[in-house]
Amino acid sequence: MSVVKSLGILAALAALGGLTPSAAAAQSGATPTFTKDVAPIFQNKCEACHRPESIAPMSLVTFEESRPWARSIKNRVGARQMPPWHIDKTIGIQDFKNDRSLSDKEIDTIAKWVDAGAPKGDPKDLPAAKQWPSEQGWNFAKQFGQTEPDLIIKSLPWTQKAGANDAWWKPVVETGLTEARWVRAIEIRPGAVKGRKITHHAIARLQQKETDDLAANPNDAAGNPLPGTFMEWAVGKQGEMMRPGSGKLMLPGSKIVWDIHYSNGGEDITDQIELGIYFYPKGQEPKFRQVLHLMGATNAGGGSALGSAVDIPPNTVKATEGYFLMRENGRVESFQPHMHLRGKAMSMEAILPNGQLQVLSHVSDFNFNWHNSYVYADNAAPLLPKGTILKITGWHDNTTANKANPDPNVWVGYGDRTVDEMAHAWVNVTYMSDADYRAELAVRKQSLGLTIDKQQ
Repeated sequence: MSVVKSLGILAALAALGGLTPSAAAAQSGATPTFTKDVAPIFQNKCEACHRPESIAPMSLVTFEESRPWARSIKNRVGARQMPPWHIDKTIGIQDFKNDRSLSDKEIDTIAKWVDAGAPKGDPKDLPAAKQWPSEQGWNFAKQFGQTEPDLIIKSLPWTQKAGANDAWWKPVVETGLTEARWVRAIEIRPGAVKGRKITHHAIARLQQKETDDLAANPNDAAGNPLPGTFMEWAVGKQGEMMRPGSGKLMLPGSKIVWDIHYSNGGEDITDQIELGIYFYPKGQEPKFRQVLHLMGATNAGGGSALGSAVDIPPNTVKATEGYFLMRENGRVESFQPHMHLRGKAMSMEAILPNGQLQVLSHVSDFNFNWHNSYVYADNAAPLLPKGTILKITGWHDNTTANKANPDPNVWVGYGDRTVDEMAHAWVNVTYMSDADYRAELAVRKQSLGLTIDKQQ
């Protein structure tokens, strides 16, 4: 069997291995209680947002806080609206490192608890309270034995006036680096809790003179390299940790070009975005370089290699698509769709050099309020040969069926405003040589119990 053909088996088996258990799994006949059955689910899948002074409208930490919301909880989890996880569970890879969706069994447990009157249960069954970092704490620092990142870069302050229209703040800040450094983790956040009320999303783009064509961007009219995507903050996304042996490279003289979308917070709020960067120790260089690509299904100026033009007639569902050529072997690490209010769905497919088509992931129920980055598990992250084309398809729903649609009777074009549209995916790719690619395939083969012959 060829390496190329085996790739399809690898992706297929990885997908099958990640499927959620059936609701028909063996279950206890006892009535579920909050302390014994429901609280552990809330701790693992809900408290990240639903806890005091966090972003959710109510806390689900205690029985007393959760009980008044029981019926609403049942409805939202039954419809898979909460926790927010919009990957279609019937197609593509299902094994993710950050999967916060509920299994069929967990949903059934919550439903049975509510239907039984949402009993509290024995307090002795309650698991120990989960310790969460401060909303303004650095989540990754402790893992590296630190109290804060190695480098913190701040955008310039911005004041969003109460009732003001949306604003896009695009300052440029020097990184201050005088030598090349490899990055192993990145965090990003508004500078204060109140800043979360006005920050819709914040993109940190890295501008530097690349020597690696795989990470290089075109030059602008002045001959300066256009900035490449480095990290984004949005509700539901805080940062990323590189896989062992891989990292992102920052060069001396580099700059962060900010692109921050502010909206009305109901009061005057001044804030700035903080980008926290964790470096590999000096002298320690990861084997692989990772690059965060913006892969477009749309663009501003018309059809091109980036994607189709956005031109959505009133009362219409329309698809657009774009293509990205992998010029080197690579491992796709994550997939994050981005659209606006009329966004309906987005898929990422791999067209292999032999013409085989694989559906890697499909978000079938896009929600503009949540910007999930779906991070593939170690044994599921697609390993793709150079020459593979990644196809990004986005669907927009400009009809009354879309409850988020502000006006189905207008034409919609490309733009930054929430009422405009776009469709692209943030996709992390770790590149590797032919020899390293074959070695990674061998490791994957062994972990999945497959046999792969050398490519003819």
